[in-house]
Amino acid sequence: MPATQRLTELGEQRSQVSSRVAVQRTEVDDMSAEIRKAESDVAQVRTRRERDQKRLDTGAVTSAKDLEGLQREIVSLDRRISALEDAELEVMERMEAAQADQLQAEKEPAALDAEMAGVASTRDGELGEIEAEAADLRDERDRAAATLPPDLLALYERMRGQHDGVGAAALRQHRCEGCRLELNAADLREIAAAPEDEVLRCPECDRLLVRTLESGL
Repeated sequence: MPATQRLTELGEQRSQVSSRVAVQRTEVDDMSAEIRKAESDVAQVRTRRERDQKRLDTGAVTSAKDLEGLQREIVSLDRRISALEDAELEVMERMEAAQADQLQAEKEPAALDAEMAGVASTRDGELGEIEAEAADLRDERDRAAATLPPDLLALYERMRGQHDGVGAAALRQHRCEGCRLELNAADLREIAAAPEDEVLRCPECDRLLVRTLESGL
């Protein structure tokens, strides 16, 4: 896979991981707030339960009816405390699992960053090789162009400008490699009969046409 394409994929993964980490952090923060609220609720109920127990222990309540009501309330508060503590424990267990997932996910960006740095280095090396090869090809082209007659070179440059940088094309198996069209029999006979040093033009796209051993003439 080309380094540039791999970098794009890694960048997309990095963005997805960052989004996932952000969501996980929000979930952990929400559960932390939920635990704090549960702790506050338990504390409030415990305070009330202790107050009722103190009233019961000190004999502050003398009426049998009030005493019975106070005892029922203490039992109810005990159940409430137990339920709140169970709920708090369940949230704490979920938060522990979420924190473990968050810690694992937070390691991924660093790993992806390291891989992206390595791929970027590879890409830069590949680009350097491509640039060096392109420079060599430009030098070779300039040397070849210097050997051509000025009028032929001018014609070639004009064709390049008209045909997206491709001013000349090979003739292979009766087909112009520039426009990809097959030449008819009459055009092929004319080309076959032309002198070797004659400048040929494709009758379809007008590019300079280069005969090859595979022209099929």
